[in-house]
Order: sequence, then structure tokens, then C-alpha cells
Amino acid sequence: MFIALSTFTIANDMAAQVKEAFVNRPHLVDSAPGFVRMEVLSPQDNPAEIWLLTYWTDEDSYSVWYKNHMRESHQDVPKGLKLVPKSTKVRFFEHVGA
Repeated sequence: MFIALSTFTIANDMAAQVKEAFVNRPHLVDSAPGFVRMEVLSPQDNPAEIWLLTYWTDEDSYSVWYKNHMRESHQDVPKGLKLVPKSTKVRFFEHVGA
């Protein structure tokens, strides 16, 4: 299994709206080939930080989805959202065990 972890920090006071957008997301990625599941986390010690984990059967499935997802997957981003500059990071993981 392949996991992509995207993190970002909200610069303005919109953490609640961003979290609500994830709760009510349209689930567009759910039907992508190779997609397994998504988890959205926010550390208790920094509620303006968001961790988005997507689980895939393999890296190729993620890569195909990533190249084509930007416009549709970000369509419900709350208007006016600002991120802390350079806070956006993406890391990739191999799932070893549970």
C-alpha cells in the first residue's frame, strides 16, 4: 500500500470552515482507480494545521490521480482561505504493517 501525506497550515482564521469542507467533501477521489481511503487529521496543539492522508493500492494509481485532480478536488475550498507560506508539504510512505 502507498500513502501520501499532505500537510498545510491555515494562515487566517478559517480552520473551522476548512474542517467543515472536509467533513462535507464531495468524495470525488473515492472512485479513483487504486484509491483505498482518506483520513483528515488536525493536531490538538495546532488546530490550524491539517494533515491529509490518502491511501492507495500503489504509487502509480496515486500519480495518475494527482496529475488530473487539482481543479475538481479543490473546488470546495472555502473562499478567502490563506495558507502559511511554505507550510504545504507532501510526503510519501510505504505501509509496512498494522
